[in-house]
Amino acid sequence: MTTRLDVLKTYKLYIDGKFPRTESGRTMIVEAGKGKVFAHLCKASRKDLREAVEAARKAQTGWANATAYLRGQILYRMAEMLEGKKRELIEAIEAVGAVATKKSKGAKAMGAEAEVLASIDRLVCFAGWADKYAQVLGCNNPVSGPFYNFTSPEATGVVAAIAPDEAPLLAFVSLVAPALCAGNAVVALASEANPVPAAVFAEACATGDVPGGVLNILTGLRSELLPVIAAHRDIDAIHAANMTVEETTTLKQGAAENIKRVVVRSVPDWMDTADAHSPWRIEPLIDFKTMWHPASA
Repeated sequence: MTTRLDVLKTYKLYIDGKFPRTESGRTMIVEAGKGKVFAHLCKASRKDLREAVEAARKAQTGWANATAYLRGQILYRMAEMLEGKKRELIEAIEAVGAVATKKSKGAKAMGAEAEVLASIDRLVCFAGWADKYAQVLGCNNPVSGPFYNFTSPEATGVVAAIAPDEAPLLAFVSLVAPALCAGNAVVALASEANPVPAAVFAEACATGDVPGGVLNILTGLRSELLPVIAAHRDIDAIHAANMTVEETTTLKQGAAENIKRVVVRSVPDWMDTADAHSPWRIEPLIDFKTMWHPASA
């Protein structure tokens, strides 16, 4: 009788459209219950984070200047790629099991398949908003005098998305998709409890027409990376959810470094489409510019 050891996958980081190992050489283990190792992942360092931000900054202008139609098409392509990885994603979520927090009590009842399908639908939703949200959030302002006055949204820049422990795929997509939809480049930190779905998502992006640097995905410890994200002067906004009081305080205190916008959502139900599919999910991740144009007499 012969026995063999399974060759477990080591998921890499996703930076600038490539899959580098962490420069620190460190890894983290995800267990599938009773001490059984499910996968190995790179444990990102602060240098990895800096490289991800540099890649995002380099790619952001081109992404913001792309047509809204193109951004929508690429988000839809990401949904197509996730559809093809449904089984792998379901297994990745089920292997670790659901994580529920006080702010997200329904996470355990969600089910892995329901979470994957909702994640795909969320990408499709924001693919549709890409060429429509400007009309909803912008406006034509009434002014006195022979002028037209328009308020129009534009991308904030580089957004750091920080996923909570629960709903490792759906929460991740819910934080990343609105930022991408608006033309921001994103540096995303995956769920610490189960980062595997986000790592699989990165593989879908690599074959999903996402330009290099537009979305960068790190796996690692929030305790190490949150202070660096909070203080980084080239990050323009932070989009997070269901953080602890200490984590939220760290993020908000760092905003003083470059007046970055910090949004930490409290989400009790990630399946609430009335909230999660709203264009107001995009609003904290954009800036508004007002333009005056002379009107004919």
